[in-house]
Amino acid sequence: MKISKFGVLLVPSLALLQGCSWIYGEDGLFPDNTDRYQEAPELAVISVPADVDNVALDPTYPIPDVQQSFLLESEFDVPRPTPLTGSNQYDTVRIQRLGDESWALVAVAPGQLWPQVRGFLTTSGIAVAASDAESGLIDSQFVTLQDRPLPTRFRFRVDTGVQRNTSELHVLQQNQSGDDAPWPAASDDVELEQEMLRNIAQFIANSAEAAPVSMMADRAMGDQGRVALEDSETQTRLILLLPFNRAWASLNKALPEAGFAIDDKNRSEGLFYLTFIGPQEEDEGGWFDWMWGGEDAHPLANRQYLLKVASVEESRMIISLMGEGGGSVERRDQQALLTLLKGTIN
Repeated sequence: MKISKFGVLLVPSLALLQGCSWIYGEDGLFPDNTDRYQEAPELAVISVPADVDNVALDPTYPIPDVQQSFLLESEFDVPRPTPLTGSNQYDTVRIQRLGDESWALVAVAPGQLWPQVRGFLTTSGIAVAASDAESGLIDSQFVTLQDRPLPTRFRFRVDTGVQRNTSELHVLQQNQSGDDAPWPAASDDVELEQEMLRNIAQFIANSAEAAPVSMMADRAMGDQGRVALEDSETQTRLILLLPFNRAWASLNKALPEAGFAIDDKNRSEGLFYLTFIGPQEEDEGGWFDWMWGGEDAHPLANRQYLLKVASVEESRMIISLMGEGGGSVERRDQQALLTLLKGTIN
């Protein structure tokens, strides 16, 4: 036994090794109970009287159903990796337009966007008249703006975005015309609506990193998005929860970003005639070069396809991929191409 110059007792390592059994042994302080845990029986669910509420016994964090599955065969070629999200998802806030409608696409979940909208109103000195997290609505009181003859109010609607963990913010404006006047279908002053949308979008972009989360709004609106890959035994397709006009416009923009060239389209039939050219890198030395080599083309490049957009409900579209002339496409190729397209739709 030795004592160092710092007054620390030095014990030979051999003695420590021989004495470890009282710490880690079968009867030690930290026994290995792995086998015992694996052999432990599963207990029956706790039963409660019929007149007692059993909500507290539900799982705190239930496992959600898996909505997306992938085909696994006994023999197959490993497909090239596809991006989890499209390149258009990296902007924090963007103004989107479709006809006369405008909205802000925000790259945060609704539960994070909700308190940012409340923060904007507080900072701007605009009082809130009513709010409903379940509907995603915040109504302001009437305010008198500079150079505006009539008092005006705004309705802010936070909605789930198309992609997972994204949100949409819509603004509706109304001039004061009566005490109990209902909200109009469209803004009384579109210019004022768009000005308000630009201002709040800039505020959100500036405060995105420090934004809190509203658990109430997060539970009410969710963050699952409105596009999903649906797999069956014979086909893979996309389910898009948007009205046809917007779904068509979104696909018209998303297809080139996913590597498709639009050769022709028939809107009345819901058809896109496509040629897949593969992901295009802006710079030399693309993301896939380290794995596949920079000169290798995508295995499905230059193949022609037909994309069908079918409306099953007012805001529910089914998107199917077919071969040239409506022929069949292997499910594995359907999965690969539709997954690529799924990440670019917004």
